[in-house]
Amino acid sequence: MAQPQVLTPPSRPPRESHARSWRGIGWGFIVKLIVMGLINALGVMAILSAFSAQSWILLGVTAALVIAADIVYFTKRALPLKYLMPGLVFLLVFQVFVFGYTAYIAFTNYGTGHAGSQEQAVDAALIQGERRIEGSETYPLSVVERFGEYGLAINDDGDIRVGSADSPLTDAGAAPAGQAPASVDGWTVIPRTQVITDQQLQATIEALRVPFSDDPNDGSIRTRDGSTGVLYTPTMVWDADAGTITDTVNGTVYTADDAIGSFVADDGTRLPAGWYVNVGFDNFLRVFTDPSLAGPLLSVTGWTFAFAAGSVVISFGLGLVFALVFNDPRVRARKYLRTLIILPYAFPAFMSALLFRGMFNAEFGVINDLFFFGSQINWLGDPWLAKAAVLWVNVWLSFPYWFLVCTGALQALPSDTLEAASIDGAGRWRQFRSIVLPLLLVSTAPLAISSFAFSFNNFTVIYMFNAGGPAIPGAPYTLGSTDILISAIYRVSGVAGGAADYGLASALSIIVFIVVGVISAVAFRQTRKLEEFQ
Repeated sequence: MAQPQVLTPPSRPPRESHARSWRGIGWGFIVKLIVMGLINALGVMAILSAFSAQSWILLGVTAALVIAADIVYFTKRALPLKYLMPGLVFLLVFQVFVFGYTAYIAFTNYGTGHAGSQEQAVDAALIQGERRIEGSETYPLSVVERFGEYGLAINDDGDIRVGSADSPLTDAGAAPAGQAPASVDGWTVIPRTQVITDQQLQATIEALRVPFSDDPNDGSIRTRDGSTGVLYTPTMVWDADAGTITDTVNGTVYTADDAIGSFVADDGTRLPAGWYVNVGFDNFLRVFTDPSLAGPLLSVTGWTFAFAAGSVVISFGLGLVFALVFNDPRVRARKYLRTLIILPYAFPAFMSALLFRGMFNAEFGVINDLFFFGSQINWLGDPWLAKAAVLWVNVWLSFPYWFLVCTGALQALPSDTLEAASIDGAGRWRQFRSIVLPLLLVSTAPLAISSFAFSFNNFTVIYMFNAGGPAIPGAPYTLGSTDILISAIYRVSGVAGGAADYGLASALSIIVFIVVGVISAVAFRQTRKLEEFQ
């Protein structure tokens, strides 16, 4: 007997994803094309910018990322990377690159006077020494503009030459001798009336310097009235073969020293303009060997540890006390009282620091008026009083956080353990010391470590309260008595004004990173012992 034939439905071909299909609802693919097109366009712009800046490492990394993105998102494979790649790129750009670039700067002398290449240093030295020579030739001139960039066009015996601050004069046609150029190819001639009436434009033109040629020794064209160009020639002469700059006024010869990135004379004097070079571990050694720097930094470091540790210990203790009090059911209106306690935590830190800065003022602050009977206590001018004041401000801002943490931890404690201890005759103090506190530390110790790291780098409170003051006498970079390491780095970097030493600031940043990392690692390892209590 023949077996009945079982008919199986024909198998359907695998359905194509909407994100890859041009038919039907294929909008996902179109959106992906648009997004990837924008990413590729931005990548090409970044590559061209890196090429113009001759930053070959950045060019290579950018090109690799763009190619990797195209491969990942235009192939069916590597599905996990489609989700992981955005996060990996952000990690690479905002973490790895930033730390790597900081480490690179830490091994250079990059800073004020050493912010460019040797060619730029030569140009800066010659520009600073430029003078107008009596009887030097003048040229009929017009002010020109192109894509928001201003330039100067001169008539050099019938030949029009035009240039800008970044490009030397080049030939741009011809004009009748003795007349200012009326039109310049590729540029827009600004009317004379506009040059006269626009004061901001006048100031820009007076500060404009256009190199006469590719040779920096040829000087530059400058103008005061916008109609006549004057040749300014440098009093410094650059000899590229010998690597020297000679001051023609006094005959001093400055020789390029690639070890320090400066032009140095025989008597040790240097030109203000230098260039950045690799200095090895010099920035790290300066922290410990430079007497003018090591002493103030040692004081700042000690205060940083004291500030961070005091902020954590005092805030934790204060928050724990309030948590124990308001965890007692006999306290009435606990909800309202808890709300009042956490108000400092909800208030912006920088506003609180500014508020307390006024309250601690010796002349009109309410602290002296209300608590010290109008005494003229110089809280902000005395080093030790300023440290106590800023520590108090940070405690006031952070203890509500520990109040919330300790309240939650206390409410999570096992009640049966406390009841058993009470039955065995343990008093409240014995229960707290032997049961409550050890169990509390198990959950709060990691938070204490993170709070220590936060206070270690709490720039906001330090800077807003007293800007790190009062100043340490004789300290470089105007370091102050209440400066912590992060605010000291801010001062060394020159962002707040004055000379900038990015190399030293980067070296200090790496040292702070290592210190915080080591302390956190050791502390986390020690907290494991607390878990053995359970």
